[in-house]
Amino acid sequence: MIYDAIIIGSGGAALSSAISLKQKGLNVIVVSKTSNTASQTTQAQGGINAVINPNDSIQNHINDTLKSASNIGSQSAIEFMCNNANDTIKWLDDLGVPFSKDENNNIAQRALGGASFKRACYSSDYTGLKILQTLFDTAIKLNIKFLFDTNLLDIIVNNNCSKGVVLQDIKTSQIKQYLSKNIILASGGYGAIYHNYTTNSAGNVGDGLAIALNKGAILENMEFVQFHPTALKDKFILISESARGEGGYLVTKDEKRFVDELLPRDVVAREIYKKLLNNEEVFLDVRHLGLEKILHLMPQEYKLCLDFTSLKMDKDLIPITPASHYTMGGIKVNEELESNIKYLYCVGECSSVGVHGANRLGGNSLLEIITFGRTISNHININNNVEDKIYNEVKTQEDYINNILSYSGNDDFYKIRVELGKMMFDNVGLFKDKIKLNIALDFINTQIKNINNFVINDKSKIYNTNLKDFLEFKNSLQISKVIIKSAMSREESRGAHYRVDFDKQSKEYDKSTLYSIKDENE
Repeated sequence: MIYDAIIIGSGGAALSSAISLKQKGLNVIVVSKTSNTASQTTQAQGGINAVINPNDSIQNHINDTLKSASNIGSQSAIEFMCNNANDTIKWLDDLGVPFSKDENNNIAQRALGGASFKRACYSSDYTGLKILQTLFDTAIKLNIKFLFDTNLLDIIVNNNCSKGVVLQDIKTSQIKQYLSKNIILASGGYGAIYHNYTTNSAGNVGDGLAIALNKGAILENMEFVQFHPTALKDKFILISESARGEGGYLVTKDEKRFVDELLPRDVVAREIYKKLLNNEEVFLDVRHLGLEKILHLMPQEYKLCLDFTSLKMDKDLIPITPASHYTMGGIKVNEELESNIKYLYCVGECSSVGVHGANRLGGNSLLEIITFGRTISNHININNNVEDKIYNEVKTQEDYINNILSYSGNDDFYKIRVELGKMMFDNVGLFKDKIKLNIALDFINTQIKNINNFVINDKSKIYNTNLKDFLEFKNSLQISKVIIKSAMSREESRGAHYRVDFDKQSKEYDKSTLYSIKDENE
């Protein structure tokens, strides 16, 4: 069978794309290496931006987004997203997303960092999860086909045109090709490279980006990694920006506020981290909001704090730390979401369409994935001629997997994965400099050279998660190298990218950082 579109991923971007395509009568399939509830969409708790307040304006939303992006990105893409925000909210509302309502039964809104008005529509502090559940229910009603526990190994490319994908069934290790006129990558970002220092699930390491890079796609602005200001200390579990949007304070041990809590995330996160580097503790304080309001607006945050720290938000200060949360970089696409490989489209956090630039505005992540996911059906081309044959990539991947399973080294890649996470957080995190970046690059190059010496203890074919983890580890190393080299090339500080040796923004770098496979050995 040759599909009209194969969608890799099962989060908000993937499901919005699948629903839109299916409603136009196209034959689509959604592929995910996890269950749909593991998507990072569930971590977007605070809200989704749209202009509803009559005192606000779409131009204000555009201006806030441009300011946060720090002169990097596409103004036309930002204008498109902001101009379509109300339609996106209406579409979600019509599907049945249970948005919280105000006293007039209108969709309620809250302020998020960097916004000039209360603009984030929300569903208590479960916004992303409620959107994802509603989209999944809709997809099931439309009889959209899903392949869960299925790993993307390769993209079939012929004459710079995508023809399909090579997939591995994680349950059986069976490798198959699936042919399609269009491939849509909605595989998420790469925040989990900061292992143990991230709000992301462990598998969110940029698999789709690494595979696309190796097939000739161009990556863009990979140095821009956003660190969320408030994760539970030592646990790195996200405490939503809704806590600050509803009036929470950031305080030191003596209960003194030290930063405007609703400044852009990069500013707030750096101010917190400065305190931590100075061996000071930092806390989230929402006690003044009262238990009733906390349970109404932040029930998830209350439960997380209680379950993981035994602290009560209405009575205790909550110790927090910044954590890797969102990645602005991705596969470079045009405004029709097509990469430089024809018929290979990218949407959501894995793509770089130009709406976030150097720093994402709070509330714009959900808006991006749903808005562009809905509109991708206007761009794909079903006239791609895909020959129904077995492509070389299938045998290549079978040999590749068999070779990995034959590794007989003694090195434990799980141990190195932990070291990689700490090294990236310490050296390629909130504060960078040339020395730290070189230390990180040397570490990465050493692990890449040593790759055949790692051990894969599980040689079986049945649900081999050891193999899946190793494939993610290899992709982590490659994407980490891209982040580091991109950060090295941007000798300035801008948005989420802060270099202490170049602490000013420079007009010389009013441009994107591009990275292709030819840059690997330079």
